[in-house]
Order: sequence, then C-alpha cells, then structure tokens
Amino acid sequence: MSDGRDPGLQPERTRLAWRRTLLTATVVTVLAVRLASTGDRAGVLVAGVTVLVWGALLTLCWPRATGTGPARTGGRTLPLVALGTVGLALLGVLLVLRGLG
Repeated sequence: MSDGRDPGLQPERTRLAWRRTLLTATVVTVLAVRLASTGDRAGVLVAGVTVLVWGALLTLCWPRATGTGPARTGGRTLPLVALGTVGLALLGVLLVLRGLG
C-alpha cells in the first residue's frame, strides 16, 4: 500500500534544511561583525563569540549540508546545532533591537 510519499526526495530536503541553518548562522555572523566595526567593545566581544559559534556550526553541519556524509559527532550533532542556532537567533534579535534603539 503506497501512501503517496516519494522517499527519494528526503535526502535533498535534509540537505536543504542544513544549508538554511548555515545560511542563517552566516547572516547573523555578518551582522555581528558589522556591529563590531563600529568600535563598540561589547560589539567586538559579541562578534568574536558569534564567529566561534559559526565556525563550530559550519564544522558540524557541512557534511550533512553537502551530502558528503553523516556528522562527525555521532548522535550529539542535533542538540549542539540546536543550541548554537537558538543562541545565534537570540543574538540576531538583540542585534536588530539594538540597531532600532
């Protein structure tokens, strides 16, 4: 009995989801570096932390985003990526609010 799904598309959807995660992290990192270019000490600290988190996310997500293999951390990839992504999302919100204030 067929349920109408095409399981052949699942790997492509997964790769696209990982790429969106990396793209979002990259945008927040660029915004943080832009904030640091104003010379604000807090901005430089935020940008440094953001670049480190972005590098960690890139290392964890790249194999899945490109389809070259599973993540290298075993079953710990999703919680680590979720933590990093939520942290960068909150940072992005703070950067936007600071820019509007």
